[in-house]
Amino acid sequence: MARTPRNDQRRGRGRDGGPEQTDLVDKLVGINRVAKVVKGGRRFGFAALVVVGDEKGRVGFGSGKAREVPEAIRKATEQAKTQMIRVPLREGRTLHHDVRGDFGAGHVVCRAAPAGTGIIAGGPMRAVFETLGVQDVVAKSTGSQNPYNMVKATFEALKHLQSPRSVAARRGRKVSDILGPRAGSETAPVAAEATDG
Repeated sequence: MARTPRNDQRRGRGRDGGPEQTDLVDKLVGINRVAKVVKGGRRFGFAALVVVGDEKGRVGFGSGKAREVPEAIRKATEQAKTQMIRVPLREGRTLHHDVRGDFGAGHVVCRAAPAGTGIIAGGPMRAVFETLGVQDVVAKSTGSQNPYNMVKATFEALKHLQSPRSVAARRGRKVSDILGPRAGSETAPVAAEATDG
């Protein structure tokens, strides 16, 4: 009798979490096959790296190991769903500012880009940006080409992203105060030309 409420609660959580999880997009970044030599021959195992996101500013990654490929992918996907982070995006399409990320020997640089640029990034990084929902970004990997290091370095970069709203709230100022100098520098040359004429 005592077990039934627990099962109902678990099912209820699944239903509540169901609509959110159906919106998630997952991408398989890579699969490694490893062999263990035993008395009867070789025993193969598989390790999968998966990136999961909702294409609206949330993304996560996970890795899983199993004897079969589908099971390894399932484990990696479950881990990715539990490790999702929220990333602030400008206009819902690009990054707020340039950012650098490092993990081990992996080094990546991600830069904001104007509309229409598209995703200019290599394999594992492209998967992260596509599932995140970024439409315009220029990224470069200058270190390790290991997919695990590249993905982790990309996530380290994304964790350092800050929106003008969060910076303004932390400093106790308005968003216009934070973005003011940038707008002023763009209008300054125009004003100078007007006075010369």
